[in-house]
Order: sequence, then structure tokens, then C-alpha cells
Amino acid sequence: MPTPDISESEWSVMEALWERAPQTASEVTKTLRPTMSWAENTVRTLLTRLVDKGALKTAENESGTRTYVPAVKREACVRAESDSFLQRIFGGAAKPLLVHFAQNSKLTPEEVQELKKLLDQSLTK
Repeated sequence: MPTPDISESEWSVMEALWERAPQTASEVTKTLRPTMSWAENTVRTLLTRLVDKGALKTAENESGTRTYVPAVKREACVRAESDSFLQRIFGGAAKPLLVHFAQNSKLTPEEVQELKKLLDQSLTK
């Protein structure tokens, strides 16, 4: 099954549910309230869209209230978003992406070492 295309707003909802699931629409709204000023109806609309896209599944809790759980893993969505970004911005070429981030990011020496190690490991695969 292909990974659903998730908008930026929908991504916020998914993050809340990847962090803790199941949740009701009210619980998701409360979870997002510190960072988003969305009304519960807005959250419900986003939840419905995510269910329609196959990103979420629904169930009912003990009291009969609809709950939401992710139907896709966060890692799969991150991979799909990364692939999409790489294609759209860098024509699918990883080298220009890596060069861009290496030149424009403030990396610590530890981060540089970790990236070198990952690149070296990629040569042996």
C-alpha cells in the first residue's frame, strides 16, 4: 500500500497520534492546543481526511466514542516525504542535497563524525 500524501497540518495530527494512540478527537485537540490554535471542528476535519487517505484507522473505546490510531508508521511517512523532497528540489540526486546541508547547516564536530561514519557505511552496503 502506498504511503498517503500528508499535508503539513495533517502531519501535526499524525505526530500527536504517533506519540500516543488511541486518542479521541477531543484528546487530539487538547494535545495540539499548546502549539496550534485549532478548534475541535478543524481537528475533526483533519482526522476525517486522514482516515479517508488511509493514514488513520478508527475504533470505539469502552464508552462508544470514536478513537483514532495511525494506520501507517511514522518511518514510512518520513521516507516518503524525504523521497518526495529529494525528487522535487534536487531532481532525485542525493549529492546536491548533502552538499547543500553540509554547507548551510551548523553541524557540531560530533555530527560531522556521525555523518562521515554513515557515509562510510553506505559504501560497504
